[in-house]
Amino acid sequence: MEEIYAKFVSQKISKTRWRPVPSGSLQTAETFATGSWDNEENCVSLWSIGDFGNLDPDGGFEGDHQLLCDIRHHGDVMDLQFFDQERIVAASSTGCVTVFLHHPNNQTLSVHQQWPAAHHHSGPGSPSYSRAPCTGIVCDNPEIVTVGEDGRINLFRVDHKEAVRTIDNADSSTLHAVTFLRTPEIVTVNSIGQLKIWDFRQQGSEPCQILSLTGDRVPLHCVDRHPNQQHVVATGGQDGMLSIWDVRQGTMPVSLLKAHEAEMWEVHFHPSNPEHLFTCSEDGSLWHWDASTNGPEKSSLFHQGGRSTFLSHSISNQASVHQSLISSWLSTDPAKDRIEITSLLPSRTLSVNSLDVLGPCLVCGTDAEAIYVTRQLFS
Repeated sequence: MEEIYAKFVSQKISKTRWRPVPSGSLQTAETFATGSWDNEENCVSLWSIGDFGNLDPDGGFEGDHQLLCDIRHHGDVMDLQFFDQERIVAASSTGCVTVFLHHPNNQTLSVHQQWPAAHHHSGPGSPSYSRAPCTGIVCDNPEIVTVGEDGRINLFRVDHKEAVRTIDNADSSTLHAVTFLRTPEIVTVNSIGQLKIWDFRQQGSEPCQILSLTGDRVPLHCVDRHPNQQHVVATGGQDGMLSIWDVRQGTMPVSLLKAHEAEMWEVHFHPSNPEHLFTCSEDGSLWHWDASTNGPEKSSLFHQGGRSTFLSHSISNQASVHQSLISSWLSTDPAKDRIEITSLLPSRTLSVNSLDVLGPCLVCGTDAEAIYVTRQLFS
């Protein structure tokens, strides 16, 4: 693990996302977007990472995260996703969903499209409503799916003024996050510890599958799907635990991993190296989980002064499944394997709210008004 570079930006960062690299391109991640929250005036910003490869005369690295452009955002940025190379979708605490367009020729951002009341609480017996935060978005061109505190799921198409589909009472509790399982299917997590799968090919407002944590209904805050094995899903919750699910079987997590000491805000499989997973937390930590198989002797190490952490609970019986087909996240035997965890930040900070990984690059944003970037995750 090489240097991680900090930049203080005078705003609390709620979301960070790399701009996708064109498919087939050999270039590495160079541009990322951030959204802010809890500031007098919030904004969506685009940054370029400097050339960290050159040493300056004092032996330090030249280059810094350069602000390319920003634009004011009404309300807290609750989620942020790149729709494509030029467009960024932002979810607001006001219930609004906005598509911003980047103009690289003059480095500006403009509002390309907006759904002002995508999420709202309907007033009893009247057409009036109060706005509800839009808590999560996921994009798969040309579609954008949004979820919110109102328990509503919207399916938008870019360049369409109205929602293509709305499931009004999808959930009686707050939906915290959403991702695609496969193109017509999405998975959502909610504030009572449930993971639900929805199929847009089906009419009606019922999920096609419900999985849940047993016992206490611990709110789930984040979800990500394994990039190659779409039945493998990771979630993080209010208790800081990392849960791994196999949506093909059972209604409970396959494994629970003891993790952070406070809310886990985001979990991400590495998109091209999914034996590596990354999590961040309210407790100020940013962790790299390595489940790549180095044989049964692999020890559970927590680097940079943390505590030993390993798979604490496994409730799946995988004996009948051919080992080579099993994701390393499903086949972990607590008696043999250990998951190596590295703390990526040099010291605890205020809440780490968001992270994103692309190739060898990682970016995260914090309540300490700092953005951290590394370009050498696996060196």
